[in-house]
Amino acid sequence: MGKQIFLFAKRSLRNGFVECNRKSCPNQEGCHKLLEAKEKDGCCRKCQGCVHYGIFRESGSEWTDPDNPCRIFTCKAGVVTESEMQCYAPCKHPTPPGPGQCCPTCPGCRFVSGRNATLVEDSCLKCQCARGHLTCVKRACPVLACPTTFMEWRPGQCCPQCTGQRNIMEKADNSVLSSSCTLGQEFHYTGQKFQLDRCTKCSCHNATSVCHRETCPVLDCPPDQVIPGGPKKCCSTCPTDVELPKYCTSNGKIYQDGESWSVDPCKSCICHKGQARCSVEVCPSMNTPCPPHMKLVKLPGACCAQCIESDGVCTVFGDPHYRTFDGKFYSFQGSCKYQLTADCTGGAFSIRVTNDARDTKTSSWTKTVSIRIGDMKVNLGEKLRVKIDGQRVSLPYDVPSKVVVTKTAESVLVETAIGIKVLWDGRSFLEVSAPSKFKNRLCGLCGNFNGISTDDLTTKRGRVITDANKFGASWRVGGKKACSRSSIEPATPGVRCSHHPSQRKYRDKKCKPLRSDVFAPCHARLNHLMYFKSCLVDMCECPAKTCHCESFTAYARECSRLGVQLGDWRKLTGCHPGAPPR
Repeated sequence: MGKQIFLFAKRSLRNGFVECNRKSCPNQEGCHKLLEAKEKDGCCRKCQGCVHYGIFRESGSEWTDPDNPCRIFTCKAGVVTESEMQCYAPCKHPTPPGPGQCCPTCPGCRFVSGRNATLVEDSCLKCQCARGHLTCVKRACPVLACPTTFMEWRPGQCCPQCTGQRNIMEKADNSVLSSSCTLGQEFHYTGQKFQLDRCTKCSCHNATSVCHRETCPVLDCPPDQVIPGGPKKCCSTCPTDVELPKYCTSNGKIYQDGESWSVDPCKSCICHKGQARCSVEVCPSMNTPCPPHMKLVKLPGACCAQCIESDGVCTVFGDPHYRTFDGKFYSFQGSCKYQLTADCTGGAFSIRVTNDARDTKTSSWTKTVSIRIGDMKVNLGEKLRVKIDGQRVSLPYDVPSKVVVTKTAESVLVETAIGIKVLWDGRSFLEVSAPSKFKNRLCGLCGNFNGISTDDLTTKRGRVITDANKFGASWRVGGKKACSRSSIEPATPGVRCSHHPSQRKYRDKKCKPLRSDVFAPCHARLNHLMYFKSCLVDMCECPAKTCHCESFTAYARECSRLGVQLGDWRKLTGCHPGAPPR
């Protein structure tokens, strides 16, 4: 029996009485035997369970007979349904069931392992693919406690569901009433037997209706030859004296018995005794979001969307602040040329950045980006200028099977055939995306992309340190001429900002929108504190007075990647695209 966890309603004492807040109780939609809450259950009502051979079962539980794996039981709101599973093997030579299994299997699957499929002609037939073998089972629908007027058939579903709910009172004052059964609108005494429908016989035991329901087999004959069951016969049948054809015709094509084919990514068919049996893959519910570092994607040729590993993203912004592929956040104000990231295993690409001091004493910002893909070099400069192999190009620009460069009002996007993407705003914001195939292969200021943030500050010599300045300096490339300040080492962070009250107030005012309603929709998904602190640092030396916009841009971009819509944050903050850098 599957373990079921029940939440308890909040209880409070007021004027000597216990009050309950049932908003915290689990949803009991569809339960038509909802019991009044008992002291041990807190304040929450609970759907009536079942007593079967002296064992209590929670409503919604399911179990099988240990001596017969084809015999299955369900408990639904005080009603136990017993039924026999009907097996269906649409192949010539099925594999017999193993120990503890009910049904034979057919080799080969046309849908994803672990997924389910339903038969188009019979939605009650469920097929599952496991380890390359197909198992198809038909089960009877469980008997429901609600009246037929409260039953709902949903499109594509085999069985009806109860809608609404109904409360019942405990009948503890009368032993006869407390052990009786209610099913639909009928009342039955304990020990009483009754016929629910032509497929279902029931009896009442200890307030539990125990019903045996016949499961009808899957029919192989054409629909026009089916013999319907009579008033006293549950299932339809096929004639026994009709020879079935050995082939199927579908969309003008002929398929031999046992031959299978795909109609589309979700639908596949097999020819079985002259009938095209088509199954549709059932995609799992995606109500639960993908785990961290995963994204929901529908791959080409696949039926269902699935969670796959997200691309790693390294972000550089402002007076350079870095968020590595693995999420490490640090700042490094070096004003030289550095290796941002590279494929240090296969040598497929490398990206270098040149940081410029802009005539400041301690600050710097990303001025240019150099991307090498194979024998091609792409340079990204100020004002969204682009050079390929040293030649200025107008955008969009496409080198087949190598690189595509496009431009918007805000940025330039470089997309490479190997999956590396670079987004550059022409001022200071830079974003590099790397597909999961590059995990554990990268090195540079963006870290090693191994899923662990604690070792991202690994120097060029392979040593893990905590000093961001020493780490950044280890990835310097080129000579001293590549530096825009006489000192190639950045200033000590503690002496960079003025601590005058008026200056602190000015910085706080400029960075305040990160804490306001403008970005509030994203605060639950992404902590804004690191971006706020980065904004304060950026405003220490800011000739153009717009340095706060760089942290806003980085935060908004990350929010967008998380699926949060912020509205026109640029208009609300005055951070318009193309504002002068620093």
